[in-house]
Amino acid sequence: MKNTVAQNIQDVLRRIKEAAVKAGRDPKDIRLVAASKLIAPEKLKEAHEAGVDDFGENRIQEAKKKMEALSGLPIRWHFFGHLQTNKANAAIDMGFELIHSIDSVRLLDLLENHAAKADKSQSVLVEVKLSGEPSKHGVAEEGLFEILDASRKTPHIKIEGLMTVPPFFSKPEEARPYFARLRAARDEAVKEGFPLKHLSMGMSHDFETAIEEGATIVRIGTLIFGGRTK
Repeated sequence: MKNTVAQNIQDVLRRIKEAAVKAGRDPKDIRLVAASKLIAPEKLKEAHEAGVDDFGENRIQEAKKKMEALSGLPIRWHFFGHLQTNKANAAIDMGFELIHSIDSVRLLDLLENHAAKADKSQSVLVEVKLSGEPSKHGVAEEGLFEILDASRKTPHIKIEGLMTVPPFFSKPEEARPYFARLRAARDEAVKEGFPLKHLSMGMSHDFETAIEEGATIVRIGTLIFGGRTK
């Protein structure tokens, strides 16, 4: 018999706790964000009723529709996808809890300009590209500090950490070096005076390894909702 969304969530939360304990960490320090791309609002409502408060979307237009459909629920929305510069204003206006995908000084500046005009503050993460895959977005490791340095002049945009999407490996252990590199980059930034508290890394197939390497946010979709239809 196929598990319900609620049952899937309980299983994921159990695995998060077990991975945290194994790593000597407090499970409360790890936030589950349900990756809800292409998932109907009804399923998101079901997940929310089962205890999930954070949902992440990859497309601005799809996120808008779901925010409107579920506006009566106290949901925290995250944006995971590549944020095009022409969508920067919309991203600020929509009030995301966290934008995970800042990858250039230009994008940072555009967000700051609109946030300042709108008198809003926005928390973001810098997406770091650690693989050579052309399909992946993010700033190269060597370009990270250019963005961090630029953030000293963006009072309305607060960089709270780093995000990465490693290559897909059938064995989660093979993703460990990528998670370790992101943690090392974060630690180096902290030494330089940037108070980065979050590491957004780990998805359905490798989140336990990511937790062992310090993830504070895991982005899980398939284990909760099943496979997408398109």
